[in-house]
Formats: sequence, structure tokens, C-alpha cells
Amino acid sequence: MLTDSFGRTVDYLRISVTDRCDLRCTYCLPQGFKGFAVPKDWLTIEELARVAAAFARLGTKRFRLTGGEPLLRKGLADLAAEISRLPGVEDISLTTNGTQLKQHAQALRNAGVKRLNISLDSLRRDCITHITGSDCLPQVLEGIQAAQNAGFERIKINMVPLKGINDIDLDDMVAFCIRHGFILNLIEAMPLGATGQAHAKVSLQPVLTELQQKFDLLPLKETIGGGPARYWHSSNNGFTLGLITPMSQHFCATCNRVRLSATGNLHLCLGQEDKAPLRELLRSGCSDNELDHHIRQAVLRKPEKHEFVENPKKIIRVMALTGG
Repeated sequence: MLTDSFGRTVDYLRISVTDRCDLRCTYCLPQGFKGFAVPKDWLTIEELARVAAAFARLGTKRFRLTGGEPLLRKGLADLAAEISRLPGVEDISLTTNGTQLKQHAQALRNAGVKRLNISLDSLRRDCITHITGSDCLPQVLEGIQAAQNAGFERIKINMVPLKGINDIDLDDMVAFCIRHGFILNLIEAMPLGATGQAHAKVSLQPVLTELQQKFDLLPLKETIGGGPARYWHSSNNGFTLGLITPMSQHFCATCNRVRLSATGNLHLCLGQEDKAPLRELLRSGCSDNELDHHIRQAVLRKPEKHEFVENPKKIIRVMALTGG
């Protein structure tokens, strides 16, 4: 198993397959952003699969495919199928904005992707247009329907509450998730890049108190998936709420994941600059033993915690370049 210097087991790899996205969500990518990598600098599907195989050899059980928007990358279903065949892999999931999901949902499910997280910050068309820069709500809803039809084991809706923009939509989002049997994940906006730093932050602690009272939510002891969310559940209507709170109640002591960027940088903490470049190692003809050793040494350098609260201006890279 991969273990860092603080005794945490790292058994979860998030793989970004592209830094490109077809949306410009205000907390993620600036309008007019042009700082993307050129495609020749992305890891190939074969190189991504090789890194995944190395992590699987080292005990990683969970993999998540991310971006940018991962469904913009050709060969994504092939990569998912490669990972699903690796010994010891228990779970493959994917995070998407949903705009391309209608075309790809069934192929992803057939390839072994079990779970989806779909970003949806409002059910109001004008609000979605404001947040994403695109009138994409009908496409996203069609994608969600296609995902339901494809038979994924679990679908989570990711929502980032933004003060004065979509925080009034929480009750509607809960009702939507109850109606369709989805889990609602609420995520605190993080100060990544100028766009993330510009947003007024919404602490989810008072939001949780309000939703607990409205929907009779009780805390769940077990986790759902391998991520950082804490969960609450209502026995009255079957609704499950997840909270990801890097700002108001961080979870660094139990962090079990690292992120591989599309360009081959292994980011060891979302809120720090520590990283290990793997692309040149892969393209130099390294052996599997050399790759495994490099990954082990990198994980040993995983920082103890982020500094989002203490140093909110520290991370200037945008989320899409890091990997979701």
C-alpha cells in the first residue's frame, strides 16, 4: 500500500484526462482563459493507463476520471475499460458537467464506470447560464436522463453554493434529488486561481443546520464512495446529503488521494504546490519498477494539510489545470 509520511494510506487516484472544458464556471475558469496545455503535452491514453496500472500495483483501489471536462477526451471509455481490468480495482467513477453525457453514458457504463458525479449548480436556466457562461441546462438534464437509463450504480449531483447567486436554490435541488433518487453533494468554493478567490465564500455549516431541520437528516456513520464527503440521510424520504467542507471543516488528516493532471503532474495536495512530474519519466522508457519507486517517493512528500484559510491567495493555478 502507498503510505505518506503522516501515516495516511493513499488508495484513491483522480486522473485528469484533459484540462479543456466547454464551460467557464465562475469559480473554476476565467472567461477568455487561454492557458491550456497543448494536446501533445497531455499524457496519451496508453500513458494514463500505465500510471493507473502502477497505482493499482501499489494498492490503489479507487480511480476517478476527471478534467477539465473528461468527456471531451477521445478514448475515455477505452481508458475506463483498461482500468476496470486491473487487479485489485474496486471502483471507477467519473466527474462531468453533463453536457456531453447523453452521447457517452452507455459506453462509459459498459466500460466499467460504476458511479457518476454530475455538476449542476441550479435548476434555473438563467442562473446556470450566469455561472457557466453557457445556456447548457437542457443538455445537462438530457445527460442526466441518459445516465439514469444507462444504469449507473449511483449518481451524485455536485453543487457549489455561491452567495447571492444560487444559494436560494437549495430546496429545489433537494427536491430534484429526492424525485430522482440522487445524492446531493454540496461543495464549498475553494480559493484556487483568481476566479475561486474572487467568490464570497459560503460556509456549509449553517446550511447543514437548516437542511437538517427541514428534511429530518441524521448523520451517516459510513462513507459513500472513497472521497472526503460526510453524509446525512433522511429515513422519511430516502434523501442523502453529502458535504465537502475544505474551508469550514477540513479533512486533511484522513486525506487518501492524489491527483494526476492531464500533463502528467502528480499533485499531492489540492491546496499546495507539491507535485511530481511523471511525463518525462514515462517518455524516457522507464521500467515499471522505476515508475513504482518514483510514485512511492512522491507520495512520501504529500503535505500534511492545505492552507486555504491561512493563505487563501497562495494557489494561483485554476482548478481545471490541476484536475478535479
